[in-house]
Amino acid sequence: MGLFGKRTRLRSPKRIRHNGRRLTEILAAHERFIKGQEGGTRGDLTGADLARADFRAANLTGAILCGANLEGASFVKAKLSFANLERARMRGADLRNADLTEAHLKEADLTDALISGVEALRADFSGACLRGANLSVANLRDTILRGADFRGANMTTTVLRETNLDGANLSGVDLSTALLPPGWKPPTTTA
Repeated sequence: MGLFGKRTRLRSPKRIRHNGRRLTEILAAHERFIKGQEGGTRGDLTGADLARADFRAANLTGAILCGANLEGASFVKAKLSFANLERARMRGADLRNADLTEAHLKEADLTDALISGVEALRADFSGACLRGANLSVANLRDTILRGADFRGANMTTTVLRETNLDGANLSGVDLSTALLPPGWKPPTTTA
């Protein structure tokens, strides 16, 4: 299943180009960068059109994907720790079991994304849109959620310990099985 429940074919990195280079070349140079090898260059995919790209199990640790179009892309089991995904358009993306440790997702659009089973320890989701996202069994411990919109999200057994939920919109979200910060109470509305 892909974007918004429709069947979509993923695009192979071999068939995608960004700034005149094949995505496979950019990913190979990034892998050398991560390993500290000669010829390594940090992957910079700022503003790239990577809709429906197949990044399954890819190592994008520390990559720059600011403002990239990642709608419907697959990041299943990918490593995105320390990656910069600010303002990325990730509607309907599949991030199941990905590593988002300390990733920057400020103002990213993760509407209807599959984020179940992710490790997002100390990640920054401030201002992100997570409407309708599936965050079941996700570890969001010690994350920044200021201004994040979770309306309609599935947060079954989501770990939110040591997380400041002030300013996050959790309207209508069932948090009965989520592991919440000790003493946290939903904000009261005044009429």
